Amino acid sequence: MLATLLPALLATASANAPTLPPLVPLRERAAVENEILEQRLQQLLPPLMAEAGLDMWLVLSREYAEDPVYFTLVPQPTFAARRTTLLVFHRRADGSVERLAVNRYPLGGPYASAWSGGDLEAQWQALGELIVARDPRRIGINVSRDWALADGLSHGLQQRLRAVLPEAYQARLVPAERLVVRWSETRTPAEAPHHAAAMATARAVIAEAFSNRVVTPGETTTDDVAWYIRQRFESLNLPVWFQPDVNRQRAGDDCTRESTFCGGQGVIERGDVLHTDVGVCYLKLCTDTQEMGYVLREGEAQVPRSLRDALAAGNRWQDLHTAAFQAGRTGDEILAATRAAAAAEGLVSSTYSHPLGFRGHAAGLSVGMWDNQDGPVPGGGSWPLNESTGYAIEGNVLAPVPEWGGTWVQIKLEQGAWFEGGAVRYPAGRQVQWHVVE
Repeated sequence: MLATLLPALLATASANAPTLPPLVPLRERAAVENEILEQRLQQLLPPLMAEAGLDMWLVLSREYAEDPVYFTLVPQPTFAARRTTLLVFHRRADGSVERLAVNRYPLGGPYASAWSGGDLEAQWQALGELIVARDPRRIGINVSRDWALADGLSHGLQQRLRAVLPEAYQARLVPAERLVVRWSETRTPAEAPHHAAAMATARAVIAEAFSNRVVTPGETTTDDVAWYIRQRFESLNLPVWFQPDVNRQRAGDDCTRESTFCGGQGVIERGDVLHTDVGVCYLKLCTDTQEMGYVLREGEAQVPRSLRDALAAGNRWQDLHTAAFQAGRTGDEILAATRAAAAAEGLVSSTYSHPLGFRGHAAGLSVGMWDNQDGPVPGGGSWPLNESTGYAIEGNVLAPVPEWGGTWVQIKLEQGAWFEGGAVRYPAGRQVQWHVVE
């Protein structure tokens, strides 16, 4: 099981502020990624192709206009699809998958070269001949109305493909979106400790940022903290997939029970509530994390009771939400169950969880959107919950703060999680206590 594979360091980490875990040195990461890729191609791709009912899958890319799924399939270091790279996956009668590359520059590693060295016209002709020779009944191509990550085949490349196929093969081309989504959403045991380490790193950096190491009340700005987080990740050779966001809430803000978003930018003062949203990638696996901090007022020894209660309400929303995760349920069904359970307990909440994996906003089951709390959610809302999948458990709870007069506080939480063994688990823990700036 995925949860049993966590490094001991993560298993003993504080629920509120995990220790920064050891990361694979930059030069050694390509070898780790390639080992994981080989295992995925050998063990995961064959059953997924059978599940999708595909005899062949084509992933066709041009340099600097790569299919979104391309980099999840090729060995590292790979920086582009030189110049045109045509990947062919052929499911044999025994269920195994033949992996072929039709391109001028052989990829090596997990792919056998079916053709190399000629000009572009010869390359496409070789692809057409290869397809005819294997005579697949259903040929998956990456076109999709609803899934961006499964819609990577450009109009020009599709024209090229059809031009080299006999007319009888045109009707055999079918959307490969089910395969692309399942490939994207499914996590494997080999990925588990690394994804957990990425999540723990994100949480540890947030703990650093929401401390006196970084914040000096009355001087430090929210933008200062955001750039600290960005630079800290850069120092660890971890690319961010969006600019970190840091905002603050305080008494007198326009935050009420009906607010969609609460928070602003500027100088951080004592008594402020802090929030950040960060996303980082490591060994092709991405995170998405949101946590909360508080800046003590002069003379305060701890976070006010009302704010502690508000965070506890956020944790309760998480519990109700993850309890609704049941295998086979769709995203829209989980959304409805979560909203009903939260309303029954009087929580003022919003739910907008999404898949984690090769992207921070990956393909797969989606549970609500920040601006769509009633459903249906196109694509991901109708997708069923599958085993061995990763998610950002994301949402917020609004609660009144008596010390702030009529101002409410918005507790915005997001933690990386896995659905495995019929339950949701947080590999790097979750925030259950406030980060405190003294």
